[in-house]
Amino acid sequence: MFDSLTGALDKAYRSIVGQKVLTEKNVEDGIQSVREALLEADVNFGVARDFLARVKERALGQEVLKAVDPGQQFVKVFHDALTELLGSEKRGLPVADQGPLVLMMAGLQGAGKTTTCAKLALWLKEKRKKNPLLVAADLQRPAAVEQLQTLGRQLGIAVHAEGTDQSPPQVCQRGIELAKRNRHDVVILDTAGRLHIDDALMTELQMVHSLCQPHGVLLVCDSMLGQDAVQSAKEFDSRLPIHGVILTKTDGDARGGAALSVKAVTGKPILFVGTGEKPDELEEFDPPRMAGRILGMGDVVSLVEKAQEVIDEKQAEREAKKLLKGQFDFEDFLKQLNMIRKLGPLKKVLGMLPGMGQALKEVDLDDRRFKRVEAMIQSMTVAERRNPDLIDIQRRRRIAAGSGNPLQGVHDLVKQFKTMQKMMSKLGKGGLGDLQGLMGGGGAGGFPGMPGGMGQMPGGMPSPRGGGRRGGGNSAFQDFLRGRGR
Repeated sequence: MFDSLTGALDKAYRSIVGQKVLTEKNVEDGIQSVREALLEADVNFGVARDFLARVKERALGQEVLKAVDPGQQFVKVFHDALTELLGSEKRGLPVADQGPLVLMMAGLQGAGKTTTCAKLALWLKEKRKKNPLLVAADLQRPAAVEQLQTLGRQLGIAVHAEGTDQSPPQVCQRGIELAKRNRHDVVILDTAGRLHIDDALMTELQMVHSLCQPHGVLLVCDSMLGQDAVQSAKEFDSRLPIHGVILTKTDGDARGGAALSVKAVTGKPILFVGTGEKPDELEEFDPPRMAGRILGMGDVVSLVEKAQEVIDEKQAEREAKKLLKGQFDFEDFLKQLNMIRKLGPLKKVLGMLPGMGQALKEVDLDDRRFKRVEAMIQSMTVAERRNPDLIDIQRRRRIAAGSGNPLQGVHDLVKQFKTMQKMMSKLGKGGLGDLQGLMGGGGAGGFPGMPGGMGQMPGGMPSPRGGGRRGGGNSAFQDFLRGRGR
């Protein structure tokens, strides 16, 4: 969503690298491309103007530290300003003093409101160990009731639904009463939407709010609408006491303007972002982490949290020891692939590593390749999986035919496996110089777009950005990700 802005910030950083101090001239040169990127991202003009003015004022007011590169100071200023723009700190859901927590969902049609209701219910169930109840009160769109019931069945979440000829406020009220009787501790009201804000819509929502007295109204906004999403949020807030905003479709080609503008324009925090179509692809919105992603610093904390949820720690530790000793085989390799698949789409996972977002921008990572690799490994005999050296040309032909892959695909898989086995063995023995050569870059540029320190792993956390040498490392690493042998 923020690719163009991240690229502009990278350009701004590189224009200042090598400068001795931050001056009005080099700071202005640095933020010129950022100004253009903000407007292209459909950020509110006033928000963009004020944001850049704060960045410039802070950058010029910074005390010059001899030990810190001016470019790094510039990035730090941007990070702090972005964090403030996005809301400074993570905000949570409201709290109920007694009885079930009642959340009223509102938004325009097409924003993904009904799906978001189910996503939020699943998040509360899995992350907060709650017992939610979904109430189907979007009676303007009959398919919405059926959609919510279907999602409820799929996710194992109770749904209260009545006929479409009922009164939405009454349906919501009866849903809350049912929740009290059945000991549900959260009620999520899926209310009606329209293609645009009108009096009929707002009157119905106000009636639901007046009768049910929810603890919080959550506004669902389509992030792909840019400033239009911000304007609708502003109008909803003028008629209802909005507690916070949930942005949907942030995984698409959204320009990012809504995320960067909504807090500044409405004063309402972003609580969650929808990062995909799957029910579990809803994330809490954390301003400092999001600022880090935009700046290309990645989001290692979120990646680690995700890994803790889906990966068996003891199994991972056992596999890591074998990996570093160079003793792992194709059976272990398949286990590693399955662990990675649990984390989500490969490009999304790698994009959470510092510096990788821009490096992977032009790389086509096909997650279906996991399935092709799995088919090839499963077409091997037990002996071949445990001893890859047995796989001669005749066996490779059999594996290719059995898995429905071309022979070259098997050649590439075996070659990449042996290369990785050799790399990990070098890393386990501390042979970092040879490891850099295997990665194809040597020196500081082993990984594309990474700071100099990353070329010498393991060497601690990388700086947010770096001017590491590019060249051979780019093509070698990207070809490895694309699945091409080298």
